[in-house]
Amino acid sequence: MHAVLWTALGVTLATWLLAVVTRDASWVDRIWSVVPVAYAWIFTGTGGWDARAVLVSVLVTCWGARLTFNFARKGGYSGTEDYRWPVLRRRMKPWQWQLFLPLFVSGFQNALLVAITLPVWSMGRVGDYGWTAYAPIESVTPGVLRPIGAWDVLLVVLFVLFLAGETWADQQQWTFHRRKHAAAARGETVEPGFLDTGLFRYSRHPNFFCEQAQWWVVWLFAVVARGQDWGWTVLGAVALTGLFVGSTRFTESLSSAKYPAYADYRRRTSMLVPWWPRRAAAA
Repeated sequence: MHAVLWTALGVTLATWLLAVVTRDASWVDRIWSVVPVAYAWIFTGTGGWDARAVLVSVLVTCWGARLTFNFARKGGYSGTEDYRWPVLRRRMKPWQWQLFLPLFVSGFQNALLVAITLPVWSMGRVGDYGWTAYAPIESVTPGVLRPIGAWDVLLVVLFVLFLAGETWADQQQWTFHRRKHAAAARGETVEPGFLDTGLFRYSRHPNFFCEQAQWWVVWLFAVVARGQDWGWTVLGAVALTGLFVGSTRFTESLSSAKYPAYADYRRRTSMLVPWWPRRAAAA
């Protein structure tokens, strides 16, 4: 835990200082898919290489590799700032932005990246575990963790399905935007200007849904491992869902202002959880 917390503190300070110096708030976005993988393996290695923790860390590594690839091919590491940060910067007074930058952009998000990996930490706590148990790993009684079983197999299947769903959704979005940019280069337009087919027919953000679902599955691994672990390690998944909901609403406010047809798309299509679309409004 100490190693992860010190690493997180260093990453937080680095992303904040780089954001101030370069006037680019996307430094946190660039480490988002990397540091959780590092934290998971630190927890696994210092926790005695528990078999379930190793399994979950492998799954988290697959999550990080896929997300890093998708972020890179969209130019995320080219130095281009995410389009939403300048909008927020313009809506705030300078002093408000200077507080928002260290407290939320760097501070909260880096704390969240630690929080979502805490279930892996709990798998390395080989003794009784609870709200007030902070004994060193050497001083607790081994043998409390449940062995890997059928529930773990089910959770692996769920994780892989959500990983595949996010990959599929991102590929559909990538293909659509390439077609849209190619049309713009020819002086043409693609209507309605946003993707509403494929997986996006059933959810406005199927990739966001699958992203969150994977971290809920990570927490469920800890529940299976410990039985009683329905406590505070769930806060990471809860906070991640809250962040995604808030970010999605902000993003959609920008899309609604840009595309008149987006309002009807919002009306007929579920925001996150995939579901059958509602019927289109009558003419």
